Amino acid sequence: MEQLISLSSRTITLARNENLNESGRADTNLYFIESGSLRAFVLGDGVEQNIRFAYTGNFMASLDSFLRNTPSAFTTQAIRRTVLRVLTRAQFLEHLAEGEANRSAWTVLLENLVLQQLEREQDLLTASPKERYLRVLKRSPRLFQEIPHRHIANYLRMSPETLSRLKKS
Repeated sequence: MEQLISLSSRTITLARNENLNESGRADTNLYFIESGSLRAFVLGDGVEQNIRFAYTGNFMASLDSFLRNTPSAFTTQAIRRTVLRVLTRAQFLEHLAEGEANRSAWTVLLENLVLQQLEREQDLLTASPKERYLRVLKRSPRLFQEIPHRHIANYLRMSPETLSRLKKS
C-alpha cells in the first residue's frame, strides 16, 4: 500500500464538517487519510444515515463513483480536520496495470470490503441494539476512539442515549 500512497501527487485538507463529495456528484478519486476522520452517509427523508467511517491510515473512496465512473449516491464529510492524499482513478488503474501483485492486492481489498458490507448488513438485521453494539465493538474497537459517539449511534441505528447505556453496562 505504501507504493500506492506514493503515487499521490496532491494533498488536500478538509475543515471539520466540510464535504469531500456530495451525493449526485462524481468523485473518482481514492483518498488516503494521513490524519483525521471521514464519514460517508446517505440522506433519506431528510435524515442522514451513516454507512461508513474511515480514519488515519485508512483509504476512502465514493466506491460506487470510483468503480463505475458515475455520480455517487453518498456524501463524504470530514468529522474533524482531515488531511488526505489524493490518488486519481487514472493513477490507480495505471498502478493495477503494472503487475499481477498489484491486481491481487486490489482483489484482496475488494474482498475485505465485501465481507465488511456483509457484516454491516448482518448488524442491521440483528434485532438487539446490544448485539449490534457488541459486534461493532469486537470488529472495530478503534472506531470508538476515533469517531464521535453520536455518529456511531447513528451508524448502529440507535439513539446516542442507548449507545451510552450500552457502553456503561
